[in-house]
Amino acid sequence: MVQLRAAQLSDLEQIRAIYNDAILTTTATSDTELKSQEDRVRWFSERDENFPVWVAVENNLVLGYVALSKWSERKAYSITAEVSLYVEATNRGKGIGELLLAAIVKRAIESTNLHSIIARISEGNEQSIHLHELNGFKLMGVMKEAGSKFGKLHSVSFMQKMLRE
Repeated sequence: MVQLRAAQLSDLEQIRAIYNDAILTTTATSDTELKSQEDRVRWFSERDENFPVWVAVENNLVLGYVALSKWSERKAYSITAEVSLYVEATNRGKGIGELLLAAIVKRAIESTNLHSIIARISEGNEQSIHLHELNGFKLMGVMKEAGSKFGKLHSVSFMQKMLRE
């Protein structure tokens, strides 16, 4: 049975493996260089109550993770987070991403002072756009040909979920 919980330091190697696979095989991330364990430890240590990482776990295996990160280092933007969601390749299409995104949105509403969450979604990732729409995200706009990966230019959709009225 899949369980959702806050990520722990001991989850970082599995989180790193999931993310590095996404770097190598998808346009879900614009990163093109693999992340080291030291990088992931640094990334994890920079978290606070507004910017958590949650994992979906089954039999001690991390099946996927979701993280809220600072949208910008500028203080005025401290009420806005960017969401990142990655599911291990063999577990995609099983509803894990849906569970993780719903959980992080709920946590953001109940346990943070965030006002909104932003998602950047690469061209062609219609499943991610649909998943975000199911969780109340609205399309803000599209940056045309904003990035290049795998020898192709990619547009990026920006979506936003308002957490507070």
